[in-house]
Amino acid sequence: MNPSATGTSGASSAVPGPSDASGGVPGPSDASGATGDASTPGRVILLTTSHRVAPGLLSWPAWRALHAADRVLCADPDHPQLPYLREAGVTVEHAAPTAEHLVDTCANGATVVVVATGEGEPRLTDGLARLAGSGRVRMPDLELLPASYDLPGARLLDLVQVMDRIRAECPWSSRQTHRGLAKYAIEEAYELVEAIEDGDRDELREELGDVLLQVVFHARIAEEGPEENDGDDRDDGEDRRDAGDAAATSGDDPEEGGAAGHGGAFSIDDVAAGIVAKLIHRHPHVFGEDTAETPEDVREHWLRTKAEEKRRTSVTEGVPLGQPGLALAAKLASRARTAGLDVPLPSGEGPSHANGAGDGHGGVGYELLALAVRAERHGIDPEAALRAAARAYRDAIRAAEGERGQRA
Repeated sequence: MNPSATGTSGASSAVPGPSDASGGVPGPSDASGATGDASTPGRVILLTTSHRVAPGLLSWPAWRALHAADRVLCADPDHPQLPYLREAGVTVEHAAPTAEHLVDTCANGATVVVVATGEGEPRLTDGLARLAGSGRVRMPDLELLPASYDLPGARLLDLVQVMDRIRAECPWSSRQTHRGLAKYAIEEAYELVEAIEDGDRDELREELGDVLLQVVFHARIAEEGPEENDGDDRDDGEDRRDAGDAAATSGDDPEEGGAAGHGGAFSIDDVAAGIVAKLIHRHPHVFGEDTAETPEDVREHWLRTKAEEKRRTSVTEGVPLGQPGLALAAKLASRARTAGLDVPLPSGEGPSHANGAGDGHGGVGYELLALAVRAERHGIDPEAALRAAARAYRDAIRAAEGERGQRA
């Protein structure tokens, strides 16, 4: 082992001369202190790290390989891991070796660790693959060693970083407000529903991303605090997707929308923390000592904990009136039924209708209300049912157009 590989060293001793930094690595005769066996082919370890994990948090096999190596090389002098490696007593040389140089360095049985840059060293790995495929070179043992790993959801950190930069540097995105972007949330939600009903998995993945973008976009805007004029609905006529689609804040629960009230600045972490706390609190059968054997038991837990949180005076509180009419009617009917209220449906007739309280559309609104309530009572989503019927109608129209075209 090279004594300098485990000794504490400053930058001057860790960085070779200019010729080495430009891509050359001293040959085996220059690898002072290397204790490799010339009868063995040596070893190259490509050590990769995730920028989504805090620098210095490496696996034990990675630390063991770093301390045992004869040479540790890194082409990026600003690699975020370097200060922590040097603090741990690992000498890291600034060098960007070619495949040939690296093989020569290992020819005396030495072990070389290459700390990969963010791009993953494709030039080096491609070169090693070519040499190995040629059959003319005695290759060292090659090992890929992930030193840190991405946990599930790690790419969400990338999304937050990208959104932060777009908000700061994009002329369109930097001027958007919550109110001006609200309409896009509705459009993206409908596109998501369409992808679900079409059963298109690729489209579903894309639309879920668009909805997620909306949440992250609004959370980024909210970091800047309350807006003096949150009514900017400018539309430059640019394509909605290319311009950076926008978002709506999350509602009170999975079944309803709602605003959190007037407050100060908050971030995506606050949004995530809020929904995490809510989910844990409303699932005591998962995170607590309660039990739930059936979906009905889960719903009972949910309603009970929500009632404790909200302390509402009416079952109609928290029902967003801006949602589509059939969905609104079904939601109100569900609330009334869950509360055990037997409320006669208004018919549009009688004194209230005479005083101008009718639907103004010949009673059609009340007929639709009755249909929506009946659908909800039988466990049918009236919006989904109507969309399915409308699609059948669309297909019939297209068929009629085709027949007419053939006759022409």
